[in-house]
Amino acid sequence: MIEYIRGELAELTPALATIEAGGVGYGLNISLNTYSALQGKSASPQTSGKGAIVRLYVYEAIREDAYVLYGFYNKKEREMFEQLITVSGVGANTARMMLSGMSVPELCNAISTGNAKLIQSIKGIGKMTAQRIIVDLRDKIVALGIADEIPAGGTVQAPVNNAVRDEAVAALTMLGFSPAPTQKVVVSILQQQPDLPVEQVVKLALKQIK
Repeated sequence: MIEYIRGELAELTPALATIEAGGVGYGLNISLNTYSALQGKSASPQTSGKGAIVRLYVYEAIREDAYVLYGFYNKKEREMFEQLITVSGVGANTARMMLSGMSVPELCNAISTGNAKLIQSIKGIGKMTAQRIIVDLRDKIVALGIADEIPAGGTVQAPVNNAVRDEAVAALTMLGFSPAPTQKVVVSILQQQPDLPVEQVVKLALKQIK
């Protein structure tokens, strides 16, 4: 079992990182979040992180017809990946797509608050799959400590009025705000004032979203 690979970053694209270690070049499939982290390892933007000494945590996908390595910038991302692929209908490529569309804290937050619509916004995730992800992983991400990534003290947020939350997030998204940070603000408002109507939630959120 390969725990991690540490070596020189020889090649980097948004989907693949090649690390040279011990004279061997290892090609690892990566998410956009890991890609961004690797780019930041270089002092020069023109080099896109190449030449830096990096360490990626590894997940090995061994099949009859292929041996594929997936690389993750930190253990939390790998742990979330491993949990996602346990859900029926979520394969390794879909899990990587999810971790490219949302950060681990954002994904934890969506799962813990039951925000299926936000999860569905990721390409390839349908309604039923989003609901299965929430049902299957809500308790697991807490038990494994992955939910420690959730902003607000590392605890799962209390239930809120889902109908009001979804309407408010939809309205703010239509106004041009990104869904993930918008949802965090809306949930925070509803936790403090659970009886607010949609229009009031939107007004308050407009003052808080950065």
